This record gives sequence, C-alpha cells and structure tokens, in this order.
Amino acid sequence: MPAAVRPKLLPGKVYRTSDLARYGKNPTRLAQRLVVEGELRPLAQGLYVHSRRSKFGPVPPTDTDLMRRFLQGSRFLLTGPDQWNALGLGSTALFPTQLVYNRKRTGDVTLGGRQFRLRRVQFPKSPTSEYFAVDLIKNHRMAGVGLDEIGRGLERAVTTGRLDPVRLRENAEQYGTKTAQDMIERATAPAAA
Repeated sequence: MPAAVRPKLLPGKVYRTSDLARYGKNPTRLAQRLVVEGELRPLAQGLYVHSRRSKFGPVPPTDTDLMRRFLQGSRFLLTGPDQWNALGLGSTALFPTQLVYNRKRTGDVTLGGRQFRLRRVQFPKSPTSEYFAVDLIKNHRMAGVGLDEIGRGLERAVTTGRLDPVRLRENAEQYGTKTAQDMIERATAPAAA
C-alpha cells in the first residue's frame, strides 16, 4: 500500500482544489483528507488555506490573498472605507463588507467568514487618491456621507494641494458619474482659474 501523498504546503497560502491536482488523480479527496488532518482549512467551496501559526492561533489570509485565488489571478481592486476615510473628505464609514472591483464577477460572496461585494467595473491599474475621491462620490450612500460634505472636503483638499485638480478631472471623466464630474468641476474651478 503506497504512503499517503504529502503535498508541500506554504504557510499562509490560499489554495484551490485544482492546485492539488499535481499530487494525485483525485484532488478533491486529497483536499478533504488534508482538512481532516488539519493541514488545510476550508474557506469556501473549493478554496482552502494552509494557515500560518502565531502564538494566538492560526493567522487568517489577507483579503488580497483571498481575492487573488478566488478570482484566479484576474486583476482586482480592494476599495471602500479604508481608502475613502484616508482622503479626509468627510467619510468615516465602517462596514463589514469589503468592496472589490474586478473584471470577472458581480455579487456577494463569503470567504473564510468574511464578506465581499464584487462589482464588475472598470478601474485603473494604479489607483491614486484622486481615483478614490471619485469612487467615494459614486458610493457616498454606502459610505454614509452627503454630497455637500464631500464637496466641501474636495475644495479643501484641492486648495491645500492634497488632491491634484487635473488628475481629479481626468479620473472623473474616465470613471465617474455625471454627478461626480459636476462636483469635481465645481471643486477644481478655483484651482483652474
């Protein structure tokens, strides 16, 4: 009787069942066995993590690692309160669902007990603060902040040089709604004069 296959698993890495195919003909069975043995922890259907250990117990994978494996390498962008609040435009939102822009899926998904809201939209490869300002305007209801407050914050940020008016207008034109474009035009008008 052959010895059980022992795949080399990296601590903290997220695996799909298909990643285990190189270790045998039945990767699903292998994944199930590794879960029973405590080597893998299930995150969602066909998605597992080989947890890193700390003195406090297993360390969960990052949102970035989860999304990278869930979307199978497709490009994505994590956005939401962390990025919006850092702009200083009036948003102090916190919510349990991570917003993820991508080119593959739309909908809500729970991975490893964490909730993600996926939206299939266009987004830049290297987002700037100006992009996240446009994103905040588009999602102001989700962030729990009014457009008037964001408008005042935009004017201050442009005046103090925290946001570049040219990049703001470019991002609004490429990624913004008509509302975002109008707001940014008003906020950047004094800088353009």
